Amino acid sequence: MSLYQLIPYKRVEDFFTDQIGLPVSSGSVFNFNMEAFTKLEEFEMQIKEKLLNSPLNHCDETGININGGKAWLHCVSNSNWTYFYPHAKRGSEAMDAMGILPKYGGILCHDHWKPYYSYDCTHALCNAHHLRELEYAYEQDKQQWAKLMINLLIEINKAVNKSNGKLTDADIKIYQKRYRTILSKGEKECPLPEKVKGRRGRQKKSKSRNLLERLRDYEDDALRFTKIQIVPFTNNQAENDIRMTKVQQKISGCFRSMDGAKIFCRIRSYLSTARKNSVSSHQAMRMLFIGILPK
Repeated sequence: MSLYQLIPYKRVEDFFTDQIGLPVSSGSVFNFNMEAFTKLEEFEMQIKEKLLNSPLNHCDETGININGGKAWLHCVSNSNWTYFYPHAKRGSEAMDAMGILPKYGGILCHDHWKPYYSYDCTHALCNAHHLRELEYAYEQDKQQWAKLMINLLIEINKAVNKSNGKLTDADIKIYQKRYRTILSKGEKECPLPEKVKGRRGRQKKSKSRNLLERLRDYEDDALRFTKIQIVPFTNNQAENDIRMTKVQQKISGCFRSMDGAKIFCRIRSYLSTARKNSVSSHQAMRMLFIGILPK
């Protein structure tokens, strides 16, 4: 109820008292969670090791509230394993502290948050993010090239799914050529801002221009899903894994301390991993307390 259903300690206490007639104090709930946190130390290391050896991982991060202050919850995950980690920072300092990305050599799927590019691995960009940004460029900035790119990316994704991720080299080259043709049109429609006389420094680019340059400069990463079968079109895996932490903030409010956030993250990593491997949250917690962890 506390770490999976995300119910606040006091409401857990009220439930057991009012509905079952069993007095379980908030302090006891905390102690149970603390005991689970301690028991899961070795399993957390196992999760990190599995992610390090995975050919494909997803990354995402989201803001959390710790005692009224802003902090960040980071996630590295795949279809079998989930690792959550809280930190005061959002960038490379936090990712280094996690201890996964600095040593990772596989494919990392993410939303182009620049610190991810400080790691020496193969990168794949989330095209769900691209579609949302292209939609904005088309609807708000009236960029016609953006609509063409939306249609092309959707078409390519359908073709990849139809071929079970095995497009021919010829098909890939055709799509690349169309991709570059659209960006060439975008260069004419959305050129660099003209330098204002008397104003020093760089001229501010529009969101549409920044998006155009990203799609141009990171073409290989945006189209990675066309060449490598295991690479998906989106980063939905990480976004889905991290979504429940936002629900926790809405239901239970802020974490009172970084230690509380660490307890939540370790146990939540375990429960998410268990469910990905067909072990229910109830069964996973029972196994934990009798000393038999799932492999």
